[in-house]
Amino acid sequence: MSIWTRIAEALSALAAGEGLGAVFERLRTPPERSVGFTIAVIALGAKMAKADGRVTRDEVAAFRQVFTIPAGEEANAARVFDLARTDIAGFEDYARRIKRMFGDDPDHALWDLMEGLFHIATADGSYHEAEDAFLSRVADIFGIEDRRFRCLRMRYVPDGVRDPWDVLGIDRGTPLDQARAAWRQIVKDSHPDRLIARGVPAEAVKLAEARLAAANRAWEAISGKAA
Repeated sequence: MSIWTRIAEALSALAAGEGLGAVFERLRTPPERSVGFTIAVIALGAKMAKADGRVTRDEVAAFRQVFTIPAGEEANAARVFDLARTDIAGFEDYARRIKRMFGDDPDHALWDLMEGLFHIATADGSYHEAEDAFLSRVADIFGIEDRRFRCLRMRYVPDGVRDPWDVLGIDRGTPLDQARAAWRQIVKDSHPDRLIARGVPAEAVKLAEARLAAANRAWEAISGKAA
């Protein structure tokens, strides 16, 4: 059964009058984490698209870059997007419910989710103040520290200054062996098996590609200066 079919089943509860936020609450158990993760990225992405006042074709296409959507499954993905865009619930309520959904081990899953949102925000080649405010607030609700948020923004925002120390999440001048350990941890956490284990659907493991590429460039820059 594809993840999109499982999403359709999860959304069937809406016919009984539940809101999309309530669906998040019903997907807190690990077996359905991948469904919850997918719905969360699409739903918050829809709210973010609304925040900057427009939904461009590039933003819609970005969902296809984050998630592999087979022919015939577009309707299920579109339904999540449309429900979130028209739901009277605010994005902060969504973010809090998503935080609870990953409550027992939230750190990496929410980091992965933010990767998807940044990918969508910058898909049209620009990054608006409204999008920055939106993502900053979501990160705050998720409990993602400022340095990690800056790291994500540097990686995706076209005019962002990419400091290799911040990319690896370490202080400038950290000893080389500790910098290497930080780089290796990012490589380990970016492995597809690790992502799937913490709830990222197999259809979206490409989210780690940008993270891994940035970490490799950062390590090359730091180790090269030390050589």
